[in-house]
Amino acid sequence: MAGIPTLNAGLYRKIRFLVGDPVAWVEITDSTGVAESTLILRDIEMQRAKLSAKVSRVACPADFTPTGGLSGDRETATAQSTAEFVRRAGCVEIAVDRSLPMIYAEMLIRAGIVVKCDTEWGLIERRQKDASEIEAIRFAQQQTEAVMRTACQMIARAHAGVDNVLMVDGKPLTSERLQSMIDIWLLERGFSNPMSIVAGGPIGADCHDHGHGLLKSMEPIIVDIFPRDKKSLYNGDCTRTVVHGKISEKLASMHAAVAQAKADATAAVRAGVTGQFVHEATCRSMESSGYQMGFAPEGVSDDFTSMTHGTGHGLGLEVHEPPLLAMGGPELLVGDVVTIEPGLYSKAVGGIRIEDIVVVTEDGCINLNSLPEGLDWTN
Repeated sequence: MAGIPTLNAGLYRKIRFLVGDPVAWVEITDSTGVAESTLILRDIEMQRAKLSAKVSRVACPADFTPTGGLSGDRETATAQSTAEFVRRAGCVEIAVDRSLPMIYAEMLIRAGIVVKCDTEWGLIERRQKDASEIEAIRFAQQQTEAVMRTACQMIARAHAGVDNVLMVDGKPLTSERLQSMIDIWLLERGFSNPMSIVAGGPIGADCHDHGHGLLKSMEPIIVDIFPRDKKSLYNGDCTRTVVHGKISEKLASMHAAVAQAKADATAAVRAGVTGQFVHEATCRSMESSGYQMGFAPEGVSDDFTSMTHGTGHGLGLEVHEPPLLAMGGPELLVGDVVTIEPGLYSKAVGGIRIEDIVVVTEDGCINLNSLPEGLDWTN
C-alpha cells in the first residue's frame, strides 16, 4: 500500500501513523512464513514512526536509492525507492490494493516487477471494526448527538416572527447561522466538520442539499451532522428532523412512516444477511405505510412523496465507506458499523429523515444512538 495517510484511510488504518507526506508500506513473507513489514517515508518522520507506526521496520527513500538516483519530487522518490526495495528483496511479483497511486505501479513495472491489483484487499479488514475502533466511533457519535440536541432545541425554542421566520436573539435563524453554530461547537471539542445539512421546508426535498436561507415555523427542518474526531480520525453521523410549532397531518404521517422504517430496518440487521436484505425491509415498511420508493415520475404533482436513496452506508475513518445498505449490498459482517437512515421527501413540504449508527453483531446490532427521534424538540 502507498499514498498519503492523511488522505488514504485504508493506508492509515494499516500503519496507524498519521503523516501528510507520501509513504509506502511493504510486507514480505519469507520461505518460513514469517512476514516483515517495512514503512518507507521521509527521513524527518522516521523517529516518530519508529515510536508509533505498526510496522516491523522504518526506512527512508535514501536507504534504497536506485542506480539512477532519486527524483527531487517526494512522491516520485518514494515510489522509486519502494521499487528498489522490492527489487533488492528478490521479489518478482507484488500485490497492491485498489488505492495505489499509479506512480508506484509505474516504478515497480520499470524495475521489472509484476504488479497485480487485489481489488478486495483491505476492504474486509476495514469493515470489521475492532473494540478500539467501535469505542472511537461511539465517542464521535456521542459528541454528534450533543451538538444535534443543541441545534434542534435552538430551532424548537425560537420565536416565530413575520411570515413565520424563526428568530433567535432578535435575529433571523438561517441555515447558514445554524451551520456556523454547529461548526464552532465541534471545533471547540476537537472535531473537524464538513458543512452540515440544515435544510428547511421544500429545500429539504433534495436529500443532499445542505440548505440555505431562512428557517420557518411549521416546516420540517432536516439536520444532518457528520463530524470527524481530529484525534482518532473516526466519524460520527446523525440526522434528526425538527418542526417548530404546529405539526401538520402530512408531516406527522411522513414521520411515522420513517420512524417505522428505521425500526424495521434495524430489526433486519445481523451478520450473514445482505445490505440488500436490510434495504428491502425498509422498502416493505415504506410501502406498507402507503409510500413509494424512487424518484417522482415526470408529470406528478409536487405532493408526491417517496424515499429516494438507500437505507444506509458503512462508517469509520470515512463518513461513507462499505458496505452499502441498498440494492446489491453485500453480506454484513460482525463489526460492520452502518447507518440506518430512511427518509421521505416531497417537493411540496420538504423532507423527513432519521439516522442512527449501529454495530453489526452475530444475532442483531447495537445502536450507538440515544437521542429521541420525534419532530418536537421543545423539551
